[in-house]
Parts: sequence; structure tokens; C-alpha cells
Amino acid sequence: MSLKEQIIEDMKSAMKAGDKDRLKVVRLMLAAIKQIEVDTREELDNAAILAVLGKMVKQRHESIEQFDKGGREDLSAIEQAELVILQSYLPEQLSADELAAIVNDVIAATKATGMRDMGKVMSQIKAKAAGRADMGAVSATVKERLNAL
Repeated sequence: MSLKEQIIEDMKSAMKAGDKDRLKVVRLMLAAIKQIEVDTREELDNAAILAVLGKMVKQRHESIEQFDKGGREDLSAIEQAELVILQSYLPEQLSADELAAIVNDVIAATKATGMRDMGKVMSQIKAKAAGRADMGAVSATVKERLNAL
């Protein structure tokens, strides 16, 4: 079963169970997926769906931060509840040690010697860690390692 089919099934079960909060988030996910499918005129595969969900997770993190700064704990709580549901569809995130090992392996495999090899290193890491790591944090780790060379 594809990820999209799983999300559709979860929408049906949330409807039957009367779980309005979960239903709202699942519908938001399907709407985001459908919007991209309409724009690109092709059906998304699991990797593309994971990218969409990752973007939604990132948006929730940013919203929570802004609501906390603004003293809106009520809105922050709503975003946090949505974040929990969204994260349940993403694969398990890489630990810091696993991520460091991937970065070190890719740098060694590409024989990177400095910052000019950043794009080459990041493209390979992106393929290995897609959906399982925050690429912003990965980029910072790669920069740190390449600058140390």
C-alpha cells in the first residue's frame, strides 16, 4: 500500500471514529498532495509525498515557535497536536550519530576536499537521508565538516 493510499484509509477510519482533529490533519495532507499533483499533472510517489509532509512538519515547527514568542499557547497547542499526527507518517528520524556516519561516509566516498564540493556531498546525502533528517541541520553539519578539511 502506498503512503497516499494509507493516508486515504486513515481519513476513512477517522471519519468512522468521529476523530475530528485527526480528520482535519489528514484532509490537510491530502489537499497538499492533491494540489501538487494538479500543478505538476502527475501522481506523486512515496518520496515526493514524504517531501510534502516534511514541508508541512517544518511549517508547524515554525508556527509553534512564532506562537510561543507571541504568547499564544492556545494556537501553539493546536499546531503541536497537528505536528504529532504529521510526524506519525514520516519515517523514523536519523540520530545524530547515524547522520554523522552518513556525512563522513559520503565525504570519504566523494573525496571532498573543501566547500567547493558541498553540492556533490549534499546531493548524495539527500538521496540517503530523504525524509529522515532535517536537511538544514544536515547542511550545517556538512559545512562544519568540509571547513575542517
